[in-house]
Amino acid sequence: MASIDTTLLIHAPIDRVLQIARDNRSFPDFMDDVKSLTVVQDEGDRVVSEWIGVISAFNVKVRWTQEDKWHGNRCDFVQLKGDYDSMSGYWEFKDEGQGHTRFTSHVDYEYNVPALGALVKKVIHSLATKNIEALMAAIKHRAEAN
Repeated sequence: MASIDTTLLIHAPIDRVLQIARDNRSFPDFMDDVKSLTVVQDEGDRVVSEWIGVISAFNVKVRWTQEDKWHGNRCDFVQLKGDYDSMSGYWEFKDEGQGHTRFTSHVDYEYNVPALGALVKKVIHSLATKNIEALMAAIKHRAEAN
């Protein structure tokens, strides 16, 4: 299983960042790699949504259904079904003071294509990392713009 760990500092108050991160319905409006997102269950701190993302480099669509569980400033997520063999992780937001927020993302995933060798797995890992970094940057940009 591969893991991706990313962190960035957002120059916006934690309440603003959390508001954006929890509003996943709006992700397709400002995230280029998210083509659609449909919330199928919303129970406040537990949200199940169907995602369609795109890997721009190959113009390939990736589909999955994800469960998010929010616990204060942390969201734990897991793929319920979809194109990944498995995918889970968390987002965590920490108040850094003076209107700054630390956004940390951890993702574990497995995406196996039997005929693919180690080199292609490295390419997939690179693309997955860039996708997560772009998603985080989009939240940062939106939070800092307002």
